[in-house]
Amino acid sequence: MLNKYPEENYWEIIDRQKGILNKKEQLKLKDSKITVIGCGGIGGAVIEMLARMGVGNLRIVDKDSFDLSNINRQLMSSTESIGRPKTEVTKEIISSITPFTEVEAFNTELNENNVQKILEGSDVIVDALDNIISRILTSRCAVKLGIPFVHGAIHGTMGQITTLTPETPSYEETFKLPSAGKDLTPEIISKVQKLNKEVPPVIGPVPNIIGCLQAFEVVKILTGRENIITAPDVLMFDLLKKDPFFMFKF
Repeated sequence: MLNKYPEENYWEIIDRQKGILNKKEQLKLKDSKITVIGCGGIGGAVIEMLARMGVGNLRIVDKDSFDLSNINRQLMSSTESIGRPKTEVTKEIISSITPFTEVEAFNTELNENNVQKILEGSDVIVDALDNIISRILTSRCAVKLGIPFVHGAIHGTMGQITTLTPETPSYEETFKLPSAGKDLTPEIISKVQKLNKEVPPVIGPVPNIIGCLQAFEVVKILTGRENIITAPDVLMFDLLKKDPFFMFKF
């Protein structure tokens, strides 16, 4: 598909962001490989924004298929995609948006047996997950590999993002999880799982705002910009508040 379009088309696609990113910075996006774990509400927004901004290579990971309850918030979902794997649909949509982003899809659940193989070679890892155990596995592996881990999470009208690196407190330390500094024994896993037993409510704008914020943090990381939001600082918002955005230090 790439051969159908001349190179100059890439630069036409990203023309409007030239005043924000110079050519050297844009080439860093073009040559990068970003892994996004999750293709749902948060992940769909992250993936689409990264592709539209000119990221050259995306790895996407999700084990689920779309259902009707996804349509209120998940950009990659539609009535035509019901029952189809999220990774498969997402790859098709991104290919229809731009021929200059190659997508490698993993229709699987991330676990301790495959996490390192999937994450290796990434420049940045984006957390678009919906459970804490998977976040722990992914964040631990990211730290081991020395890869920035851009965390995002939502609940109702609230959302939060931050970036974890080997130089920052870990995901578990930042959010004071009972697993911090411990092996994931059945007892520890049970304690962690009790933290998110419920399926939280969610409304359309919230995960998409989080995904867009994460995508821009990825750009800042790739281009070496200042003011990356890193742990223990966490950018949070509640859309029901008059002043919805605030920075919180854990």
